[in-house]
Amino acid sequence: MSPSQTLPPRENALFKRVLKCYEQKQYKNGLKFAKQILTNPKYAEHGETLAMKGLTLNCLGRKEEAYDFVKRGLKNDLKSHVCWHVYGLLQRSDRKYEEAIKCYRNALRWDKDNLQILRDLSLLQIQMRDLEGYRETRSQLMQLKPAQRASWIGYGISYHLLKNYDVSFNIIDEFRKCQTVKEIDYEHSELLLYQNMLLRESEQYERALKHLEQYDSLICDRLTLHEIRGELFLKLERRNEASLIYHSLIDRNPENKLYYSKLEEALSATTEDEKLEIYKQKRDSYPRSSAPKRLPLHFLTGDRFESWLDEYMVLMLRKGVPPLFVTLKCLYSEQWRVDVIERLTVGYLDSLKQHGRFRERDEGELELPTAILWTLCYLAQHFDHLRHSDRALMYVDEALEHTPTLIELLVCKARIYKHAGNLPMATYWMDEAQSLDTADRYVNSVSAKYLLRCNKVKEAEEMCAKFTREGIAAMDNLNEMQCMWFQTECASSFRNQGKFGEALKKCHEIDRHFNEILEDQFDFHTYCMRKLTLRAYIGLLRIEDTLHRHPFYFKAACIAIEVYLHVYDNPLSDDEANNNANTENLTAKELKKMRSKQRRAQKKAEQEEEKKREQQEHKQQHNKKKNDDGELDGPKEEELVPDKLAKVAEPLEEAIKFLKPLQSMASGRIETHLFAYDIYSRKGKFLLMLQSVKRAYTIDPNNSKLHLCLVKFRKAVSEATDLSEVVHTVIEHETQSIYGNVDLRVYNNSFIERNNTSLPHRLAGAQMLYMLEPAAVQAVDMATDLRPEYTGVTLANCIAVQQALTTGQLGKCSPDILDNYKNRCHELFTVATAFSKPENCVTPPTDSDQHPQQNGETFSP
Repeated sequence: MSPSQTLPPRENALFKRVLKCYEQKQYKNGLKFAKQILTNPKYAEHGETLAMKGLTLNCLGRKEEAYDFVKRGLKNDLKSHVCWHVYGLLQRSDRKYEEAIKCYRNALRWDKDNLQILRDLSLLQIQMRDLEGYRETRSQLMQLKPAQRASWIGYGISYHLLKNYDVSFNIIDEFRKCQTVKEIDYEHSELLLYQNMLLRESEQYERALKHLEQYDSLICDRLTLHEIRGELFLKLERRNEASLIYHSLIDRNPENKLYYSKLEEALSATTEDEKLEIYKQKRDSYPRSSAPKRLPLHFLTGDRFESWLDEYMVLMLRKGVPPLFVTLKCLYSEQWRVDVIERLTVGYLDSLKQHGRFRERDEGELELPTAILWTLCYLAQHFDHLRHSDRALMYVDEALEHTPTLIELLVCKARIYKHAGNLPMATYWMDEAQSLDTADRYVNSVSAKYLLRCNKVKEAEEMCAKFTREGIAAMDNLNEMQCMWFQTECASSFRNQGKFGEALKKCHEIDRHFNEILEDQFDFHTYCMRKLTLRAYIGLLRIEDTLHRHPFYFKAACIAIEVYLHVYDNPLSDDEANNNANTENLTAKELKKMRSKQRRAQKKAEQEEEKKREQQEHKQQHNKKKNDDGELDGPKEEELVPDKLAKVAEPLEEAIKFLKPLQSMASGRIETHLFAYDIYSRKGKFLLMLQSVKRAYTIDPNNSKLHLCLVKFRKAVSEATDLSEVVHTVIEHETQSIYGNVDLRVYNNSFIERNNTSLPHRLAGAQMLYMLEPAAVQAVDMATDLRPEYTGVTLANCIAVQQALTTGQLGKCSPDILDNYKNRCHELFTVATAFSKPENCVTPPTDSDQHPQQNGETFSP
């Protein structure tokens, strides 16, 4: 068959109709016309028709058939740009962008000036950040279609992304000169602001300022104009002009704290007096504004601080502003400020009780009854932040006696219990708050979050179901809405319960969300050029480049890595084996009770599964109707099956998939490199282990968890028998600055001595002491010493010590030692369930058997 087969007029007309039907999404009609061509024996193997039929089948979801027809068509006509283009579109629909780019390049070999192929290629190049290739493609489009504005804009952006600002500016300027400007032209205004952005990024500040002055009347966004102008005046050290700009901006918005800091810089206000004078003027000018009253608290000291704080707090407490504590929490970094806040607030409470006023010297009418209520609420939050749980509970209970139905107080009490380590009580009080206002989505969400931290996933799902779409399971709807806070909490809860498959499913769902967000860029590559929102477009590209730095992804990746490491260390996860092991020590009566409970749970699970299956079928029917006349969006992703995820063949390889984005986007966080060490130590990759500890060491050389890795790494190197001499030499050379020439025991003892008053460091040193010297008996004493002068004696650290004692990380620990340690912890954390005996534990007024263990007790990564 000839490489390029020409169709006669009748078949050619049919082929054009196939193309038209594809463009108009009339896929079934397109298949009919393609069939008419292919049923003719002469053209049964016509390459381009076969390729178009495959593309149409792909849009109808028949992917395997689609690939067969496209490959047949390509085989029969390798020199057809249509076949290569179609094959590229197929690869793109499966998100195989590198392969799609190769196909587009092959298509351009046979039709180098095809505009549609060039546009499709440019989209993939910017998506994959092939910036040099993108510039070349946009250059071709510019030469072929110089009359189209998208050609100019795309060509200019390509140089901007390559940081060639001058060329980019000139291209946009030439395009702008050809445009007809209306009286109010937002698109032209955006072009001018984009040009100014180019000048500022190239640090041509003088030119940027002249540019703004030249086109002042054409820029519609006046606020942005003034902000840029003020910034440029500061860059150019023209402080008088800058101060005028920021005065006018504060006139527009007296609550914007950035304007105040810029005004300080413009007026060269460096001393406390100079800064205070600015805020006094603004306070007098805007008596109803909060910012000029609040911001001086950050730099004032001594009596001035107390006087200014006194005035501000009385005003806010009199008004009854619930977020007052959140506003002042940034002041708690310095102890002397904390002491002043506490003294003033306690004084308010005493004065209100005795005299009905905030201060005894005050005159006039008595304060409203709500004044004492909000003062008590603030004191509860204050002592909760300081982790004085008993005093915090005392104040919040007194406030609740005053007003039992105030939701903010119930939420505050729930938070106190959460911070104190009693999640069941926290969940109970948050549920009480939620029951008072079932239409409050925020309280509903926090209540669901607390339920998840109590490992009550089903109840949390039911709580969220009040705000999800009817007719579909809440869990599925939350996944569809990309509700990632819920999914990260679910993953953490499943991990703590030992349901590793479910935990991994949630982590993979979050990973897919981030991939979808990356894919959503496609919609904006053409839209932003069409609408000329170029500054926002550049901002979008920069955000997408750092997307995996987001806390949601970081938390999900950490959970996934922890679970995969646990699965690798404990590969025996057969449910039957676990059940048999658990029944060995049970009596016949207990065994019968357990079996009955298991049967009820299995029956309930089957009913839920049946319900879920029906909902899934309904969803599939809905999607089928939706896609009957529309193009499918992306490839069909593999279903996430929990059992399959938990029993993966290569858990370390799966963990590395989550680790790689963290290494590129979150390399500044020490947890990333500690996880890398944990993975590579299990793979026996000594050079990668070295790389991980070196990177972590540059971030925080005194980190307690890093110390564990450093000692284990040195010990593993010394015990390795198959380590090549070259690798050993490299490791010794690179770690010389870390270990020096001392023995590992001496190194560990030196670490303990340097950090002798820090509980987490003492625990790390004790763990390594036991590992290096199993006969050493002082490891337990070292870790369980809770002197008042020690730092880091927090609830989380004390629980970590308890876990180390119970899991044998500090050697054999007698029950008496463990009980003694728990009693001492109970004196420090009286409400925490982790250290309370069942008879002494504070529990909500419900069936206490329903409450799970404290978060973190059931799983130790």
